[in-house]
Amino acid sequence: MKSHLILEKAGLNILFTGIITDKVIDAIKMDELVGSFITLEDASREVGRICNAYKNDDIDLTILLTHIGLESDKELAAMLKPEWGVDMIVGGHSHSVLTEPVKVNNVLIAQAGTGTNQIGRFDITVDDDTNSIVDYTWKLVPIEEGIAPPDEKLLAFIDAFRNTVDKKYSTVLCKFTEQLTHPRREIETSLGNLFADAFASCALSDVMLVGSGSIRVKELGAVVSLKDFLSCFPYDDTLHRFSLSGTQMLRLFAHIMRIENRDGEGECYQVNSGVKAVYDEQQKKLVSLFVKGREVSTTEFYTVCTQGYHAANSKAYLDLTAEELNETGKAKVISTSAQEVMEEYLRDHPNLSSVVEGRLVYKL
Repeated sequence: MKSHLILEKAGLNILFTGIITDKVIDAIKMDELVGSFITLEDASREVGRICNAYKNDDIDLTILLTHIGLESDKELAAMLKPEWGVDMIVGGHSHSVLTEPVKVNNVLIAQAGTGTNQIGRFDITVDDDTNSIVDYTWKLVPIEEGIAPPDEKLLAFIDAFRNTVDKKYSTVLCKFTEQLTHPRREIETSLGNLFADAFASCALSDVMLVGSGSIRVKELGAVVSLKDFLSCFPYDDTLHRFSLSGTQMLRLFAHIMRIENRDGEGECYQVNSGVKAVYDEQQKKLVSLFVKGREVSTTEFYTVCTQGYHAANSKAYLDLTAEELNETGKAKVISTSAQEVMEEYLRDHPNLSSVVEGRLVYKL
């Protein structure tokens, strides 16, 4: 892995380096080399080391490419020493759409949302003597037909695969009674409810926690092709079922519903029918939790299913350690492919419907 890259463009020597989110590191934490680099403080020191190594070179512009979310970008910018010469952070992960860049510690920070809806464009003026940005304009450019002439060679390359791909992936997987939506990961959604209900049914679990971020589209259906489904749910994973006490359940829901987790960067969840949790934002606490129509009892146990990624990072995401998840001895891998489970469920259940029904309630 390269820690940085220097490119010469428009007569400027531009130094790029990258920072990824803790969540990505969690996913590859078995890699000792990568797993040793975690905190923002570590990141800032590493940026300083790289910048200092090129102090005697004529670096005109220094840009950080990050995937740590807007708030973490701001924290990181505040940690950077001005003499390191970082000019700009181009970020991701929180899907922030900025009409104007944020400026912290004289570092410009920009994001342009998610997917291919738009790109961000900086037009900058760099002072070659001070190696700093002295003027800039920023705008969001929508990606739409006619914005630029297509690359004919690239089109021909894509077309060479189109028929083969379309033959396989354009097949109809299922039909919903209406289009389902997933506008934001921090709230209960109709599409999220469908996924949670399907997995709960297959896992025979009292509670299903589906990572909201694993559902990657804002809307799906009414007609769903295989390509639509894979675009919606692209990351395959295992499904794990655990037996948790009522006390652990209360702790888990208090953790995932807390205000600090719903900032566009937290790990939020969709839950199945029969679960109703109410969180009071003024008191900052979970006020009630029902499963299968009954209030959760601290003397009872409940089966909870989640994706493998969340089970592997349970302390950070669920406020339960791996030892706590497995202490009853009833932990079980339900499936090695959540994607296959969901695809089969959709094929076998025509005319599905789902609505937002108050499974996760936030009282103001």
